[in-house]
Amino acid sequence: MANPTGNQNKPDLNKTPQKPKFSRGILSWMLICFVLIMLWGAINGSGAGQEIATFEDFLLRATSHQFVDDTVVMENTKVIAKIAEGKDTPTGAIDIPAGTEVYCEIVRDDKGHYLELLRAASVKVHVNEDSGLFMTFLLSWGPMIFILFLIFFFISRSARGGGAGGMIGNFGKSKHKLANKETNKVTFNDVAGVEEAKSEVHEVIEFLRNPKKFSRLGGRIPRGILLVGSPGCGKTLLAKAIAGEADVPFFTISGSDFVEMFVGVGASRVRDLFKQAKEASPCIIFLDEIDAVGRKRGSGFSSGGHDEREQTLNAILVEMDGFELSDQVIVMAATNRADVLDPALTRPGRFDRQVQVPLPDVEGRKAILEVHARKIKLSPTVQLSRVARGTPMFSGADLEALINEAAIIATLADKDFVEQLDLDEARDKIRWGRASKSRKVEKLERVATAYHEAGHAVVQLVLSHADPVHKVTIIPRGQSGGATFSLPEKDRYFYNRKFLEASMRVLCGGRIAERRKTNDISSGASMDIQMATSYARHMILDWGMSDRLGFVMYSPDPNREAIFADKDYSPDTARIIDEEVKRLIDAAYAETERILDEHWDQVVAISEALLEYETLQADELEALMRGESITRSSVSDLLDQEANTTTLPETTSTEEDDPDASTSGDAVPSPA
Repeated sequence: MANPTGNQNKPDLNKTPQKPKFSRGILSWMLICFVLIMLWGAINGSGAGQEIATFEDFLLRATSHQFVDDTVVMENTKVIAKIAEGKDTPTGAIDIPAGTEVYCEIVRDDKGHYLELLRAASVKVHVNEDSGLFMTFLLSWGPMIFILFLIFFFISRSARGGGAGGMIGNFGKSKHKLANKETNKVTFNDVAGVEEAKSEVHEVIEFLRNPKKFSRLGGRIPRGILLVGSPGCGKTLLAKAIAGEADVPFFTISGSDFVEMFVGVGASRVRDLFKQAKEASPCIIFLDEIDAVGRKRGSGFSSGGHDEREQTLNAILVEMDGFELSDQVIVMAATNRADVLDPALTRPGRFDRQVQVPLPDVEGRKAILEVHARKIKLSPTVQLSRVARGTPMFSGADLEALINEAAIIATLADKDFVEQLDLDEARDKIRWGRASKSRKVEKLERVATAYHEAGHAVVQLVLSHADPVHKVTIIPRGQSGGATFSLPEKDRYFYNRKFLEASMRVLCGGRIAERRKTNDISSGASMDIQMATSYARHMILDWGMSDRLGFVMYSPDPNREAIFADKDYSPDTARIIDEEVKRLIDAAYAETERILDEHWDQVVAISEALLEYETLQADELEALMRGESITRSSVSDLLDQEANTTTLPETTSTEEDDPDASTSGDAVPSPA
């Protein structure tokens, strides 16, 4: 693409700025230099020998022949010798061990006088004529001066490249990643399922391409755009696509990368990031997970000292206020906790526009699946619309993982294409876990599981306000011993009372059917109890579905930050809440018992079919509810056929034993 209008004379700033390259940190270099200085001092100290205080003492030892012959050497500032073996120490002199090198300091100008005294005493002296005082000084102190120069060089170089934190290395440098038009290949063609968000940020692309178009009428493009959505919905991908479409540099950094153990580093990195972005404008700054530094200030959790996170947030606020009209820099941020952000960060002039990136609907999921399916070989019979319908509340990341898992499953099965069964199995694996093909289930537990799942299925088939049943299986998957899968007819963005009451009755059906068959209860209904209680408490506390409590919200404010949880209602109200929750669950339990009493024959028929076939599809369940029978091969028949045709040992049957088995849709979690 062409450069944006008004920037033809600017140099190409899309290239990544060159940073000074450090192979080691400054602290490491200082430690190495300190060790070298200590070694140099130790070497010089160990080779100096023992000093003789006066020249008279040295001359006395020389005339007493205590020194080794031909070892007396006279230099400019000292005279050196070595103690010989078996020589007596002169009277009044200090005893020095044999083999020790000794020296005596002399005055340079009196060197000739000392030489005459030694020769007069018939001592053979070697005169060392060197280059002078400068060479002596250089040999003695040169290495240490060189080490000190290295320390000064590294510190000054770091100070030039590290901003405010340069004196302790590169801590003050921003840790952002820069993607330019050569490295960022993401466009809107790679983003699907968020059409509203794409249309809302389209004007940002137009501004970066042609800023004069907006300044003609005096308009101002938003300085900051906050992308809000659940994890995995594509916020970061959308930001990269905006930069790719606008063909501008893309600075990206995580909120946690600003904060370090050193005070002031976060603010320094913010200043460095915005400085480089202004030099490379037009560009986009993307702050991922901004809630790491953008939380509300003064929430009461501060330790009382210097809060590095608040200083970093203040630096971000100041830098965003410092933008000029000519600064073509767009700041984008992403978070899934917009409710905890500081109000100063979301006011007009900063992040004054929030773009919602929601979970995709049915059409959005289908579009996302089509984008990711380009990378794999799909069978012509695959229906992505069916997969999209069976994956409600899946995010874009979940759908990408689904496609990848399906490709892995097909590869392990030595298939040439990814088939519908592979996609369905991948979906179940992501949501519920891998099927436990080798788990050994006792007969009593298997019967209890079959009646448990049959109780769920019958209640769900009878109640018109519950989601349609798609499949029931007693094959263990993940932590559950079986599951009843449903196929929602639509995405639900809110829950009405009839649907919630029907869902609670479905959850009660498993425990009731299991207890009636085995005359006992088990822990298999733990998740059912948890979900039924959650539904009831939400109905009472959040959604005002109690006649006794009325149109009032009793749950605590999710935006309030407090160390200790506090209730906004009296103990009498708390007692009424508990009574209402118990009343809703008891009513659902009693109604479910009545339904199963009326349809117990269907429960028995479905349970026996599950024990024989292990997996039942929706049409088979409806046939059993009408009193009809199933005529396909059972699991035992398939195992007998396999035993007759192969010598391989028998294996536990799975959902692949049924060629018609397909698993699309949500499931009521009911572990047995």
